[in-house]
Amino acid sequence: MIPFSILDLSPIAEGSDAAQSFRNTLDLAQHAERWGYRRYWLAEHHGMPGIASAATAVLIGHVAGGTSRIRVGAGGIMLPNHSPLVIAEQFGTLESLYPGRIDLGLGRAPGSDPATARALRRNLDSDPDEFPQDVAELMDYFAAQGRRPVRAVPGAGLNVPIWILGSSLFGAQLAAALGLPYAFASHFAPAQMMQAIALYRATFRPSAQLQRPHVMLGFNVIAADSDDEAQFLASSVQQAFVNLRSGRPARLPPPVAGYRDRLGPQERALLEQVLSCSAIGAPATVARDIQAFVARTGADELMITSQIFDHAARLRSYEITARMGDAHQPA
Repeated sequence: MIPFSILDLSPIAEGSDAAQSFRNTLDLAQHAERWGYRRYWLAEHHGMPGIASAATAVLIGHVAGGTSRIRVGAGGIMLPNHSPLVIAEQFGTLESLYPGRIDLGLGRAPGSDPATARALRRNLDSDPDEFPQDVAELMDYFAAQGRRPVRAVPGAGLNVPIWILGSSLFGAQLAAALGLPYAFASHFAPAQMMQAIALYRATFRPSAQLQRPHVMLGFNVIAADSDDEAQFLASSVQQAFVNLRSGRPARLPPPVAGYRDRLGPQERALLEQVLSCSAIGAPATVARDIQAFVARTGADELMITSQIFDHAARLRSYEITARMGDAHQPA
C-alpha cells in the first residue's frame, strides 16, 4: 500500500471552541507521528464556523513544535489572499525552525465566501487568475540566487517543497509545467479527478524538485469497529456538507442515526457526488475501498481526512487506517 498522510481542518465541533480544536489537532498529530503517517497538513479557510485553521502558518508552527519527525505543511495556502513575499518569509521561518519537515501546498481559490474573499485580498487588484505568476514569484524568493531585487529573509536558499493543489484541470496543467507534485481535492470535489490525473502525468516536465510525477489524492475515511458505527459517525460530515451547500455553514454537528434516510433526493445526490471518494466502515470494508480507489487512480499517496465529531472516535479512525498504509517509506 502507498503512503498515507493527514489533512486536518482543525474542526470546531458543536459545543466546543477553537482552543479545544487546537488541542485536538496537536493530539492527533502526535498520534499520527507514532502511527507512521508521512505528512500532517492544515488547510486555509476563512469565515467558516466549523474550521479553526484560518491562520494556517501559525497552526503549522504549533503542530511542528509539538512533534519531532512527521512532515507538517499547508494543504494549502490560498495564494491569491497573500503577498508571495509574506508567504516566503512565513515558510522560510517555519523551515528554519523545523528544518526538513515543512511542506507548502498552494491553491488559487480564496477558501471562503465572496464577501470574506474581498475582506482578505491584499489589494483591490488581487486576481486569482494571476496564480501562476504568484507561484513563480514565490519560488524565486526561495531560490539561492533569486532574480528579484527583494530577498526573503528567512526564505532565500531554503528547501521548502512546493505542491500545487487543485480540483480542476488548471492546477494539473500548472503542476505539470513547473515539475511540481500535485494534490487533488477529490475528498470534496472529485468530478474532474481522473482527467486531471491523466493530464498531469501526460504533460509533466521534470524539475530540480521532482523528477517524476507525484499525485496525492484527498480521500475521506470514517473507520470504526463495525460498519454500523462508521455509518453513524459519518453522519456528522454528511450534515456538514448539506449545511454548507445549503448556505448554512456551522460547527461540526454530532452524529444522527438514520440521517441519510431522512434526506430528499437532491440532498442524497449531493452527498453521493461530493463524498464519492470515501471509505466508511469496519477495517475490512475500509481496506477494500481504499485498495479499490488506489487501483483505479494509481495514486502515489493518499491524504486522509476524517471529519468525526468525537475526538476519541476520530483517533480510532486514523489508527485503523494507519494499519493499511505504508507511511514509513522515506519522503
